[in-house]
Amino acid sequence: MFRWPISVYYEDTDAGGVVYHSNYLKFFERARTEWLRAMGVSQAALLADDTAFVVKRAALDFCKPARFEQNLIVETEVIQLKKVSLVFKQRLIDEQGETYCEAEILVACIALSRMRPQAIPQNIAQEFNGGS
Repeated sequence: MFRWPISVYYEDTDAGGVVYHSNYLKFFERARTEWLRAMGVSQAALLADDTAFVVKRAALDFCKPARFEQNLIVETEVIQLKKVSLVFKQRLIDEQGETYCEAEILVACIALSRMRPQAIPQNIAQEFNGGS
């Protein structure tokens, strides 16, 4: 489980101060990126190696509206790991554990030059598999 803090800025909200629905995807993307960074993985280095992670499917459940100036947390975990893809379960919560949005995100690893699936790099797969 990886946890990443999110602050809701004015730019994240609609005119009523409620987080605009598509911005939850940005919060979840940032948390996945920061998890890679915390593992010592540079996405720039991956791109230089012709490797990219792309979102293939996203399912979101909006539970409660997040609002301007809230400090929240994105919890991220891998619930399925395959050779070329993985599924993340992500939740946006407050300090009390109240859920604002939940998501299941299917991410595929691709060879960028061919836009075709390729195996997830071994070091990344091991990290997502708990280091084993």
